[in-house]
Amino acid sequence: MRELLITIDGPAGAGKSTISRMLADRLDYRYIDTGALYRAVALAADRIKLSGDEEDAVFEDLCRGLRIEFVREDQPAEKQTRLMLDREDITDQIRTPELTMLASKVSAKGPVRKFLLEVQRALGREKAAVFEGRDMGTVVFPEADLKFFLDASPEARARRRYEELKPFRSDLTCDMVLEEINRRDQNDSSRALSPLKPAVDAILIDSTALSPAGVVEKMLSFF
Repeated sequence: MRELLITIDGPAGAGKSTISRMLADRLDYRYIDTGALYRAVALAADRIKLSGDEEDAVFEDLCRGLRIEFVREDQPAEKQTRLMLDREDITDQIRTPELTMLASKVSAKGPVRKFLLEVQRALGREKAAVFEGRDMGTVVFPEADLKFFLDASPEARARRRYEELKPFRSDLTCDMVLEEINRRDQNDSSRALSPLKPAVDAILIDSTALSPAGVVEKMLSFF
């Protein structure tokens, strides 16, 4: 089978990260978490006390000095892709609720999207990759070989995100995560620049009642 460029878009908590990793492993492809790129910019912004509401010129200056890259650890026990910001491993620093909301704001900034568009397209030129994000099939790779849009009910997505975050936030409740999910959905779908929506030729998959393995098998049936 020829090497493909595959995109998986969808809202927060739909299971994109888990399923994209699993699909990439099954195909022996690279897994690219593009949402992590926006979180990296958000972390850089947070470190200099930006709120996300500043003018575009501020973010243009910020991006000009950033170096963001993925480094894959090919250890027998675990294959992980680590995210580096200016050669610092930030993989475990970018999953807080506060940084999630800042990343949503940052992702609406034109200079940030332009900067990361170039980063993502450079990563995609070699194909044999699964790109996870929110506008992979609509904006970044409209020519992708196979496009999926993964969704689930807000309640199911909140439960999944709560299970992911509770080891790091003892004060967190599922209701708090649901409120954040709904707020982020509104931000992502209503923004003027690259709103969250399925590509016209995307395959829609509802993961509410499916296990991750079930979703992957359903995706593989379209190859």
